[in-house]
Amino acid sequence: MGLSKKTIQTSLDAVGRIEPALHRAVLAAGYPEPRINPEGYQTLLRTIVGQQVSVASASAVWNKLETRLGAGCPAEALIATDFDDLRACGLSRQKQGYARSLAELILSGGLDLGNLPQDDEQAITLLTQVKGIGRWSAEIYLLFALGRSDIWPAGDLAIQAGIGDILGCEKRPSEQELRNIAVPWSPYRGSVAIFIWHHYNTMVM
Repeated sequence: MGLSKKTIQTSLDAVGRIEPALHRAVLAAGYPEPRINPEGYQTLLRTIVGQQVSVASASAVWNKLETRLGAGCPAEALIATDFDDLRACGLSRQKQGYARSLAELILSGGLDLGNLPQDDEQAITLLTQVKGIGRWSAEIYLLFALGRSDIWPAGDLAIQAGIGDILGCEKRPSEQELRNIAVPWSPYRGSVAIFIWHHYNTMVM
């Protein structure tokens, strides 16, 4: 689902009226494009598969898994597949543990991705039950798959660097400093995060 282009633009305009430095940055870099992932189990499994590897490597492993398990790598098929077969697809022992943790929670009903709490912190708590899904991954899922408008991944180094650049900070803000800085920008912080990634990419090009 994600946040629409119109929502992102409207939200950034609203925050820009509060924070002139952000308004100037948007004028300079332009509005970002939406970043949208499908809702559900498959997106979280792909997050696990993609951890600490290149996009190309993650795609290759995913294609092998789908060939072995079927389209979308159903939880039932993943649980029923043994270690050696999953390893042959490129899934390490650690990632197999993470993937099985996700599949087991989905099959047991311990994690109902279609009915997550509306409270973002409660939803993050449920998502991080999955081994291998930390706070950042949970926040990214809520922002890009569910379009939660006020998600603020303050632990993200690119967000910290981008905000530091825009606000002219002497050093990169810490996670807690970033949370404090962004309090006035609620409930639009998700759109700000999407813009900051866009801005950061222009910084490092």
